[in-house]
Amino acid sequence: AQQADPTFALAYWGEAMTYNHPLWKEQDMDAAHAALARYAPTPEARAARASTERERAYMQAVDALYGPGNKSERDGHYMERMKQLSAAFPKDLEAKAFYALSILGTKDGDRDFATYERAAEVAKEVFAANPRHPGAVHYIIHSYDDPVHAHLGLEAARAYSDIAPDAAHAQHMTSHIFVAMGMWDDVVRANVRARDVQNARLTELGRQPNVCGHYTSWLHYGWLMQGRPEDAMQGMQACLERVRTGARPDEVGYFVQMRARHVLDTEEWDVADRLTTEVPEGSTARHTYDFVTAYAAVKRGDTDQARDLLAGMGASRQARKGDEPRARIEEMELQALLDVEDEKLDDATSVLQDACALEESLPFEFGPPASVKPPRELLGEMLLEAGQAADAMAAFQSALERTPGRTLDLMGLAISAGEAGQPDVAAEADAKLQKIWASAEPAFKERIGG
Repeated sequence: AQQADPTFALAYWGEAMTYNHPLWKEQDMDAAHAALARYAPTPEARAARASTERERAYMQAVDALYGPGNKSERDGHYMERMKQLSAAFPKDLEAKAFYALSILGTKDGDRDFATYERAAEVAKEVFAANPRHPGAVHYIIHSYDDPVHAHLGLEAARAYSDIAPDAAHAQHMTSHIFVAMGMWDDVVRANVRARDVQNARLTELGRQPNVCGHYTSWLHYGWLMQGRPEDAMQGMQACLERVRTGARPDEVGYFVQMRARHVLDTEEWDVADRLTTEVPEGSTARHTYDFVTAYAAVKRGDTDQARDLLAGMGASRQARKGDEPRARIEEMELQALLDVEDEKLDDATSVLQDACALEESLPFEFGPPASVKPPRELLGEMLLEAGQAADAMAAFQSALERTPGRTLDLMGLAISAGEAGQPDVAAEADAKLQKIWASAEPAFKERIGG
């Protein structure tokens, strides 16, 4: 567009906008300034050169986004500019859609219900005016991407799949709502489509298929919830081969997450020793990698290995000197497991209660559980094993509020409710579980579900 018409303001605006990823805390100021400078050297000159009042408003907004102040201040100034722009041009649905995104951007992806609801209300106005507006449904999904509000985004998720059938990210994005609602069949379908669309495009470009990324990671988790570990293993194996032959850091991270979920969610403890690779020392991915190795070691009776790994995890985290609550939760869970092995149930329960409090003090994060072993789930399992069925039942019910439809929690709830004399609760949980496991592999269902 810049080549076709070097005077077209929005061509430079559009390029500058690509350097801002508000939900990921990513912003490339230098690249944005360079793009804008090719149009005119200063904000004042750019405003003066814009050919219409509307174009001028867009340029002033992007100059606020990349203007003076820290990122939080710039995000706030940009949001105000977009609010003014959308009010001045009420028929401009693009302005309103970007205004919705700017509201989300003021939180850098940290979920705040009140702020996200404000963004949703703006995006829904666009959706009502144009039910096939991709930005509107995308931002509605982001706004409602948590288990409390996900049902409010279901219509947008269904619409997005049809609006953009050839956009891999659009197909995947629908699954943000499905995961938050525990709709595992839909999660799998959405990410199979996303994976296939993406890989078809990569093949056209002469590039390798993406076997170790965001879509394949979510697909792997969906298969685990469906009780299809063999399908999940095949996908993870392809990722492991990629990692072993040289992968980007993000690909290593996705493999570590898949390995963690596979071991913890199938309870196949020997898998931890079969799925091994080099993970950089001192990284958060290595922390999770060692956590799962240690967790599996405890379950196999090798507490010495677990203690050694736990000590190393703590030292590495402290050396990084950052606030890493998820890493601390992993260490607390390991300590609780070891306390149980030492017949210190009260100590284990206390540690896990602290882990639960820490987990629940954090903002909701979208997608599969951010803590690969949800601490409330582990607390329920420990209490159930200790014969405290009523308390275990409460723990599993609480866990399901954060991870609806998670199968280990449903199974734990069904067992604990039955032992606590709550047959109706047990029957309801079991019915949900059996529906989720309609396509489960028979060997898995026999081993895990009984």
